[in-house]
Amino acid sequence: MIEYKKFEPYIGEPDKERLLAAIRREPVDRVPNIDNLIEEKHVEKILGKHAGNTLAYGGNPAKGIQAEEIRPMYPDDFLDLCYVIGQDVIFFDAGMWTPFKRKNSEGKLVQVADKSIKNRKDFQKVILDPRPQLHNAIKYLKEYKEAVRKRDSKIGVGASYGCMMQTLYEFIVGMNDFMMMCYEDRGLVEDMLEISTDHFARITEILVKSGVDFIFIGDDVAFKTGLFLPPKLMKEIWVPRMARIMEPAAEAGVAIIFHSDGKIDELVEDLIHMGVDCINPLDPYGIDYRDYKKRFGSRVALCGNIDIEFPLAKGTPEDVEKDVIEHMEVLKPGFGYISDSSHSIVDYIPHQNYIAYINSVHKYGKY
Repeated sequence: MIEYKKFEPYIGEPDKERLLAAIRREPVDRVPNIDNLIEEKHVEKILGKHAGNTLAYGGNPAKGIQAEEIRPMYPDDFLDLCYVIGQDVIFFDAGMWTPFKRKNSEGKLVQVADKSIKNRKDFQKVILDPRPQLHNAIKYLKEYKEAVRKRDSKIGVGASYGCMMQTLYEFIVGMNDFMMMCYEDRGLVEDMLEISTDHFARITEILVKSGVDFIFIGDDVAFKTGLFLPPKLMKEIWVPRMARIMEPAAEAGVAIIFHSDGKIDELVEDLIHMGVDCINPLDPYGIDYRDYKKRFGSRVALCGNIDIEFPLAKGTPEDVEKDVIEHMEVLKPGFGYISDSSHSIVDYIPHQNYIAYINSVHKYGKY
């Protein structure tokens, strides 16, 4: 029986060029590993102190709109974490949710998060408040890049943002009403999407001009069986707008990782066309990674698919190692593979399983 009590040494220091080369499907020394979120308990066990999670020092923007502004993980803590697990980049939340706000009873602008916007009259009470997100995008990119510079590190800096449609169905309108609204008042849906598009495209422009190494755009648009909306409708109201959000990065040659849970087969060609370099997280409940390797692996990098339920949460360390080996056998050849979980390294994953995952990636990911 193999012991999984500590992170083992790995070849090659953390270096953004490894991840960027893998994204371009170019030769690398080992398969890069990346996680868009490692939660608090794992971070604390690795660093020996409370440091928050890899999206925030306090709170978790991935779990929803926060009542108060939260800052990202402090960059030196994130860099220390990367040197333990061999990750090539650090990145921060540059605005996951569109900042649709309205005044509360005290006259203070607060984020709309109660699914109360059901018609145009309701939406007329909502305003976009972009200033905090735009300010923080520059502020934290500068902070992260300065920390990297001071430590003479090769680790890269990226930013995560862009939940254009997800903001609407999860917080502004509600899922069922949003789906109905797409047919009954499509004009309102498109107006809301247009505001989000302009806002997130502005963030992309700012990040690119400020020297970001890659962008991580997320917008969950699919069930495990297929897209939330019919492909024709998605190609009309979502695809051109998402392309505009990514355009400043695509034109500048900045790497683009796109994230959506679910089965996104009908969108992959559109994503490639708009300049996406890497698809994440290859949701195992809707995507066969073997199929994606055959169909798309020569044109876009693939990232993820290690299931957080089994083997990571409910399997043994041996199950984790076996699953990593199976993924490596299919996805590693020809480069263009970045290892990642199917969602995030949540606290209910046993820490020894996470250690087994990282050690296995470094052991079997060597070229």
